[in-house]
Amino acid sequence: MKKIYFLTSLLCSLIAFSQNGAPAAPYYNGFNWTLTGQNLKNALSTKIINTHTNFLSYTPGIWEASKITDLDPNDATNTNVLLLYGFSNNMCPASTADDNDHRRRNKDSNGGNNSCEWNREHVYAKSLGTPPLDDAAPSDAGEDAHHLRAADVQRNANRGNRKFATGSGNSGNVGGDWYPGDEWKGDVARMMMYMYLRYPTQCLPINVGTGATVAGDTNMINLFLQWNAEDPVSQYEDNRNTYHDSNGTYAQGNRNPFIDNPYLATVIWGGIAAQNRWPAIFLSTDEFVALERTTVYPNPSNDNTITISSEVDLDKIEVINLNGQLIQIIKDLSNNQKSTTINNLPQGLYLLKLSSGNAVSTKKIIIN
Repeated sequence: MKKIYFLTSLLCSLIAFSQNGAPAAPYYNGFNWTLTGQNLKNALSTKIINTHTNFLSYTPGIWEASKITDLDPNDATNTNVLLLYGFSNNMCPASTADDNDHRRRNKDSNGGNNSCEWNREHVYAKSLGTPPLDDAAPSDAGEDAHHLRAADVQRNANRGNRKFATGSGNSGNVGGDWYPGDEWKGDVARMMMYMYLRYPTQCLPINVGTGATVAGDTNMINLFLQWNAEDPVSQYEDNRNTYHDSNGTYAQGNRNPFIDNPYLATVIWGGIAAQNRWPAIFLSTDEFVALERTTVYPNPSNDNTITISSEVDLDKIEVINLNGQLIQIIKDLSNNQKSTTINNLPQGLYLLKLSSGNAVSTKKIIIN
């Protein structure tokens, strides 16, 4: 979510500090951050499933949770919720929308009977799940607050069960699909990643979004990785995430790791490097930029051989298959050795993990 909010309280300041410095404690205490690829995905999946201990009802649980978690961080009165897909217009009277738009609404104007109320949007559309999501079952994905957002009734209806697709500007139809809007696309991507890990067989990204899939995980689409990188985390997302890891009455007990650090998606699936909020854990910015300039060729390879050419000194090169198994490791690299060749790689898809100091970069390689 690109809009920048001013931190109006010490709580917000502490949230921002913890997220940009290290993983939230005690939630992630003891977690193994050396994992990569599918191993990291599976470990995070186990974490968020096991810590989801409070199962909310759709009514009144999600209504009441949304009135807390979806508040506008820029509203000191705690009167208004932000509306997913929202943007400014002049359709609603000031009595129900204090700034006359589709973007904010009085938190008590919830319902579904007219276009000037807000309701609960299943960001992972119910009918797209396998099986479909059921908001009458208290332990189902249909009541998971991490993907249920306050939304204008009209915008919610316009989206319906349309799949997410590339676009620009405000939210709206793209052919038969739906673009969530420049301000909201990162939020959507991180929610869909969470849903995939929390409900690994029911909420597949390929069923709710369009476009090419990731080479190492055909259930994930590149579009969500792109949106996750292009639209950094907002204070609004942090506030929602932190509430659900609290003692609040309507807190689920688990977190969305991709809000805590969008770069986790990069470590798991590769692609465009997303915002890294924990540089002390994963890498430094300068080292990362240098590592991203590392060249791997040929890729794809037709002769079972690849060469890594790097602008920085590499400490370690690891080749990992899609099951997370370490296929080959090279540690004893000579100082100033800028080029390394790996031979005799079997046919398949691999993750190439490159390490230099505190920096780690993961690249996908294909051996034909």
